[in-house]
Amino acid sequence: MQQVVVAEPYRFVAPRHGTIVPRLLHLWLPRYLRKSYGIVSVSCRGTEQLRASLAAGHGVMLAPNHCRPCDPMVVGMLAREAGCLLNIMASWHLFKGSAVQAWLLPRAGVFSVYREGLDREALACATRILVEARRPLVVFPEGTVTRHNDQLNYLMEGTAFIARSAAKKRAAASQPGQVVVHPVALRYVLEGELEPAVAPVLEAIERRMAWRPQGGLPLVERVLKVGSAMLALKEIEHLGAPQEGEIGERVARLVDRLLVPLEAEWLKGRREPDAVGRVKLLRAAILPDLVTGDLPRDEVDRRWRQLEDCYFAQTLSCYPAGYFTPAPTPERVLETVERFEEDMTDAVPPLARLRVVVDVGKAIPVATERQRGGEGDPLMAQLRERLETLLVASLEEARPGARLT
Repeated sequence: MQQVVVAEPYRFVAPRHGTIVPRLLHLWLPRYLRKSYGIVSVSCRGTEQLRASLAAGHGVMLAPNHCRPCDPMVVGMLAREAGCLLNIMASWHLFKGSAVQAWLLPRAGVFSVYREGLDREALACATRILVEARRPLVVFPEGTVTRHNDQLNYLMEGTAFIARSAAKKRAAASQPGQVVVHPVALRYVLEGELEPAVAPVLEAIERRMAWRPQGGLPLVERVLKVGSAMLALKEIEHLGAPQEGEIGERVARLVDRLLVPLEAEWLKGRREPDAVGRVKLLRAAILPDLVTGDLPRDEVDRRWRQLEDCYFAQTLSCYPAGYFTPAPTPERVLETVERFEEDMTDAVPPLARLRVVVDVGKAIPVATERQRGGEGDPLMAQLRERLETLLVASLEEARPGARLT
């Protein structure tokens, strides 16, 4: 399990406002993306729409999809082309990494948010950034890295809350300009051949499972066989035996097996509509007493096991049903093999060369009041629709005939 939960008292980390470090990072980004993530090029489209919003004095929120860990750096390349600096909301655990990372992130304009509870300081900071309109604010509305480029997770409505709060403050202060949200679609495209990139990783996974390498199988069949075996192992662990049915059904059943008992214990059965939201509520309930350090050892161990189950359930949710039907694109196969490796080892090196297309969508003006009626937040519905439209267009361009599921 990656250390995404920190069992110590939360302290908000504010962004610094200097310009030297972020401008130096702009120069360093291409080399870093190439070396650390295999990204050989980043092309930005619709940058003029972002520039127009900045020139108008709008408070600008950038809302990208979040399919890879390098997404914030890719959005940094957009800022470099647009000639602006960014503020980025990021999970607090990232500030608890290396000393270099803890020093660098705030100076790059990044500030923390506590995902295991209500973080009023982060919300106030995000709102203030939009009201002051000095830099665009980057918020990833999916709330976590999904590892699937062709499908959006549930979008967290906190995104709309921040934007609407800022719109109210700007209106009350009679400041020029609005608050606007630009959807930003990040499309990763494989450069080169797929099989040489993923076959060594598949062979390593097969050997860990005490299999002979399955190199004689067609690649997609081989990936599905490995994935089914990995799922069956976890079903045996948690359910006692491998299950029958489609992969998507089996994944959903295992997620419920992990989370429903925890929701009964901690939330009186309350549940959110998606796995990320469910896990967020459970962490917020389980973690506080761990932070105080007053629990007996056996209870500490029990709660950490529960947090591990939450982490695994969220990981399972990143394998969307139907992602390999009718036929997967090379990028979907690559993403899936990367997830296999990350789930087994908590790390994955760059397996292939990628190019990225960054599409900036038209600005969505933010109203000061939420329209009533209908299901969900209308701003989030509009953001989702525009993100999906941009992703469909970029997929059609990259892989004609492919489609989202």
